[in-house]
Amino acid sequence: MLRDDAMKGMAVVITGGGTGLGRAMAEQCLRLGARVCITSRKAEALERAAGEMAALGEVITMPCDVRDAEQVDRLRDAVLERFGRVDALVNNAAGNFISPTERLSSKAFQTIIDIVLMGTVNCTLAFGKHWIAQGERDRVILNVVTTYAWTGSGYVVPSACAKAGVLAMTRSLAAEWGRYGIRSNAVAPGPFPTKGAWSRLMPGELMEQFDMRKRVPLGRLGEHQELADLVTFLLSPYSAYINGEVVTIDGGEWLKGAGQFNLLEQIEPGMWDAIEAMVRGAKGS
Repeated sequence: MLRDDAMKGMAVVITGGGTGLGRAMAEQCLRLGARVCITSRKAEALERAAGEMAALGEVITMPCDVRDAEQVDRLRDAVLERFGRVDALVNNAAGNFISPTERLSSKAFQTIIDIVLMGTVNCTLAFGKHWIAQGERDRVILNVVTTYAWTGSGYVVPSACAKAGVLAMTRSLAAEWGRYGIRSNAVAPGPFPTKGAWSRLMPGELMEQFDMRKRVPLGRLGEHQELADLVTFLLSPYSAYINGEVVTIDGGEWLKGAGQFNLLEQIEPGMWDAIEAMVRGAKGS
């Protein structure tokens, strides 16, 4: 999508960058010349991913639980010590699972909100405050949201609430921090299956029973490279005048039918115990 070395000289931090979509974003940043720090709670997965990506460019790892503001501050300081600068932050770390809302506890809500909303808040404040204090301009925050952040969706209500908060923060900071030379944008992916997330969202035979491709006008699921191309464009200088925008990349899914998981109303009530057991037993890469 972009010319070679379009991101040369840039340093990028990607949360949840060791697996799935985050890893695809990291690889594309490396191909375009950026230096990248990938972070997540899973040190082993980070090291494995970094080893496999090393041939593409300079990549470092830093285990970090984005729910913990002190850990995020240490992440920021470590990346600055290694790279000397950070040009872009991608808030990609997330958590989600399917369940009828009446089955959820307050703790279940808190778990998702802490990762998705507060994790994004912690990272945004840590890097944003540094950029403002140092007078560093031409910096980018890119948040990963979802189309049900504005439509809502049953059966993933904690995620919908958290992502709606991230969307509001994206647009609010675009207006407030634009004067500091900090752009704030978001991408809203549709169905891009990954081993970890989709084992909790569509466990067992649900993937076949509720074929997501039928919801997408283009008749297929998204490919990781397609999202990575969009992300790198929004991080690069080619999008320097885009601020406060949310770019949907879902093949037209939400236009066809809002509420990505509303189709789960077709599940019989007695099946939810078995589904919950599968979700709890799901192991991502």
